[in-house]
Amino acid sequence: MPTFREKLSAAAKKNESLVCVGLDPDPALMPIEDVAEFNAAIVEATADLVCCYKPNIAFYEALGISGLEALRRTLECIPQDIPVICDAKRGDIGSTAKAYATALFEWWGFDAATVNPYLGRDSVEPFLEYADRGILVLCHTSGPGSVDFQDLTVERDGVQRPLFEEVALRTRSWNERGNAGLVLGATFPQQMETARQLCPDMVILAPGIGAQGGDLESTVRSGVDAQGGGLIVNSSRGVIYASRGRDDFADAARRAADELRRAINAARE
Repeated sequence: MPTFREKLSAAAKKNESLVCVGLDPDPALMPIEDVAEFNAAIVEATADLVCCYKPNIAFYEALGISGLEALRRTLECIPQDIPVICDAKRGDIGSTAKAYATALFEWWGFDAATVNPYLGRDSVEPFLEYADRGILVLCHTSGPGSVDFQDLTVERDGVQRPLFEEVALRTRSWNERGNAGLVLGATFPQQMETARQLCPDMVILAPGIGAQGGDLESTVRSGVDAQGGGLIVNSSRGVIYASRGRDDFADAARRAADELRRAINAARE
């Protein structure tokens, strides 16, 4: 069975794409009511344009049992050769972290998950034990509140650096199985560039393009690895809500995803 990194690389090469489409259903924005039907239409329209999909589990949990059932149906419609990241930002210690990892990887079957490292290595280790899955550690996130903590100066072994750099270095030291990566918001390209220098071989998930206003060119320039890959550029609202029309939302999503793919590839060149 291929690892997350292998599936991601294969999909990126096949579709010539670093695009990740975030499947974040919001009943107030969706042009049709059925979440699974909406997602299936988006997936069918974009599957040849992406390197992965990323449902944020909060949007499904907010809908209760019917939302979780819609998530199950959504996962069934995504082609098996395209990896799926669960944006869950889980983080806890001991048996709780293990239960989270079991749920996301064994019950749901996600290829990767976002993880919060605030509680330390023992909160991340149960996820890292799944060598075939991707563990994307929050490093410098895309929201304006990220600077409240992530840019604070900390000191270790007599060396001072921003907290997000310490997170990057710690994640690099935890990457014994080669399955760890980082989440770095496209709204902070300088921090992304620094983290890429510290972790040259890790996968970077970059949210914040589109509705959050991240700069695409600087994100690509700062985030790709030496081979021009290793970067996942996520867009959620900018793709799936490119049109609010019942009859054309899927076509509009395809156009938006393709425009993003072309722009990323131009920046890579």
